[in-house]
Amino acid sequence: MDAERCQTFNYLGYPGSVTTSQTQWLSDTEQQAWRAFLTACQTLFSAIDAQLQRDAGLPHGYYEILVRLSEAPGRALRMSQLAEASTFSKSRLSHAVARLEERGWVIRASCPTDGRGQIAELTDDGFAALAAAAPGHVAQVRRSLIDPLSAEQVGQLLQISTAISAASQAGHPGGC
Repeated sequence: MDAERCQTFNYLGYPGSVTTSQTQWLSDTEQQAWRAFLTACQTLFSAIDAQLQRDAGLPHGYYEILVRLSEAPGRALRMSQLAEASTFSKSRLSHAVARLEERGWVIRASCPTDGRGQIAELTDDGFAALAAAAPGHVAQVRRSLIDPLSAEQVGQLLQISTAISAASQAGHPGGC
């Protein structure tokens, strides 16, 4: 199969255009944009995760939990709030927080106003680990995302990312 023919396949695997009354297929330009976006996201997140694993010994998701807690009042959030603020499901978040507890970076406590809820709190050791990891992380974000773009493109990226997030949240009220 030649490369040109492969690029014209749609989602059902049929060459050429497919039109149905229920599906609005992507145009060639939209398909190229979609695939370029996927590749860029995968490349970016792989580079960021690899840097954090190599230099700080933690995956990007754990780093993001530490960041969210560091920015919260009292460096603490209800687990449900932390799940909403992060990209983790509640069960995956619980597992991640357990790993961070093992390192002494987070502690969990029962919510004083609701016995069913739990609060995750960033410890001083967790804050120190985050502070140590942050310079390398920021340098990688600059190398992988900010530096290849012009200032105008960074502004466009902000607008595009905000629009995508808003559209995703509108389709899923409540965040989960």
